[in-house]
Amino acid sequence: MAAEAREFSGLLRKAERVVKLSWPLDFARKVWLNGRAAVLVANGPGPKLAGEAVEIARRHEELSGLVSTGFCGALDPTLKLCDIFIATELGGNGYGAVAQPLALARGPVKNGTLLSQDFVASTAAEKSELRKTGAAAIEMEAGAVAQKAQEYNLPFYCIRVVSDTADESLPLDFNQMRDASGRFSVAKILTAAILRPAVFPSLMKLNKNSKAASQALGDFLAGTRF
Repeated sequence: MAAEAREFSGLLRKAERVVKLSWPLDFARKVWLNGRAAVLVANGPGPKLAGEAVEIARRHEELSGLVSTGFCGALDPTLKLCDIFIATELGGNGYGAVAQPLALARGPVKNGTLLSQDFVASTAAEKSELRKTGAAAIEMEAGAVAQKAQEYNLPFYCIRVVSDTADESLPLDFNQMRDASGRFSVAKILTAAILRPAVFPSLMKLNKNSKAASQALGDFLAGTRF
């Protein structure tokens, strides 16, 4: 489970087979990795959309576990772009401990508490303040996926990749770029960029970093067993 399809682009390159699923979601695919099947779904940012995606997936497939994955923003200054972050605990609303994978892909990983809240930490100042909670990174969907896992009595895992660092401010306040459903609005982003042409280089950099992060995440997930 991720927020956006692009968070899966690195993993899709590793798939032996990909089947498009006609589910009422922004993105749904069934893939085979190392001979094992998995379902990849994305339905937009935030807990409401994430919870709906899990419910739809469960109606269509017999699930053996839930994995929240995709991008995260660093709160810990030692976390770098493309670092793999495996949550040991979810902060925010007392979600609690997170299961750990049985076998990991090669390469270093970072561990710690992941803050799951329904907003984007857009500035370095916001991230610095949120760091005081003890969390090392922040994202928007894992808490809802964890709650569904508990409801369905399924193991829950959370593997993320850093797409923006603690000292980095985003070029736009993406909280203002969401539509009525909670999804990020391309029209709003383009309008904001047109009104503020100076942000275009930063948006291009963010897009480039996101592509690199997705590739790093895909390389890692493809060799991980749960």
